[in-house]
Amino acid sequence: MGTANVRREGSRYAVGLMSGTSVDGIDAALVEIVGKPGAPDGVKLIAFVNTPFPPDVRQEIFKLFEPSYATVDRIGRMNVTLGKLYADAALSVIGQGGLAPVDVSLIGSHGQTIYHAPEDRYTVQIGEGAVIAAETGIPCVSDFRVADIAAGGQGAPLVPFTEYLLYRETARTLLLQNIGGIGNVTVIPAGCVPEDVYAFDTGPGNMLIDGVVSRLTDGAMSMDAGGAIAAKGTVDDTLFERLRQDAYYALPLPKSTGRERFGSAYVEELLRYRNESGLSAEDLVATVTRLTAWSIGDAYVRFIRNRQAADAMIVGGGGSYNPILMSFLKQEMEPHGVQVLTQEETGGNSDAKEAVAFALLADCTMSGVPNNLPSATGARRQAVLGKISY
Repeated sequence: MGTANVRREGSRYAVGLMSGTSVDGIDAALVEIVGKPGAPDGVKLIAFVNTPFPPDVRQEIFKLFEPSYATVDRIGRMNVTLGKLYADAALSVIGQGGLAPVDVSLIGSHGQTIYHAPEDRYTVQIGEGAVIAAETGIPCVSDFRVADIAAGGQGAPLVPFTEYLLYRETARTLLLQNIGGIGNVTVIPAGCVPEDVYAFDTGPGNMLIDGVVSRLTDGAMSMDAGGAIAAKGTVDDTLFERLRQDAYYALPLPKSTGRERFGSAYVEELLRYRNESGLSAEDLVATVTRLTAWSIGDAYVRFIRNRQAADAMIVGGGGSYNPILMSFLKQEMEPHGVQVLTQEETGGNSDAKEAVAFALLADCTMSGVPNNLPSATGARRQAVLGKISY
């Protein structure tokens, strides 16, 4: 064993891997878990590494989002390619933590979602777990979502299970808001039991912002870093009002969404509006940034506030690093008495949070412990999520 970390009695090391709808890269977290799977006494982040995708791989993943392009041979090749890249990311974070692969008990990999259609009872994540296990020599749990969908759920969100384990409090009701490509919120009522927790996708997170910026810059920029473009713009009220009418926001819970609704076709409509109206690039980016914040506030008013007023919202994901988006979000939430904080402001790590979650989910899978939250996904029953590769 490496000398940088001395394992506590009754503990084990696990790696969690995550790549989200923004396709920024692979987040890899090495954690130490103490106690029983599904009821840990302690979880410690040992190391975290983000590995950007090679440009050609990232480009190919985006092409696979289009069903007409995503033929079985192309999906098959990328499934293996991503498995190798995930394995490299796992080995990298293990080394960063001063350990060797033999010290690590398991890997949990979410994989890369290329299509999510819970209304049609299927979802597709790629990044072959058998390849990860073979390349690292460590058992790998992958393909988590399908078991929840088979049990009647949405297959998402899955992270609320671990958020309940790690964040619940006796006196405060907390909202755990993730702003990745898609925005999703977990509601953790004060003094709750697992059945009281619920969660859903609020709508677009960074997806529209990233998509618009990429198209406006011909791919030279993939995001509005630091909100710099939005800061120079003004929200276009006409467009903003039109975007607020999207049917997704009023859909009943449970619900989840993805690139199928808020992806390239949606971005094309935004660019068409810009061309017809003469809207500046800065104003368009400001407007979609405002929409993301509004959708989160709207979700709170529509689905949460009357069930239990929240005390604080803790924001993670890439959107938490966008000060313009965070400013808009505070304008939405603080009038309702909800304090808005980032993961870092509470001692957490926005980048590592979801990767840590998949390490914990995989820890449950390896012991046969149910690890979905039917109150969040809409599943008929609890289920053990994930497929194990040795």
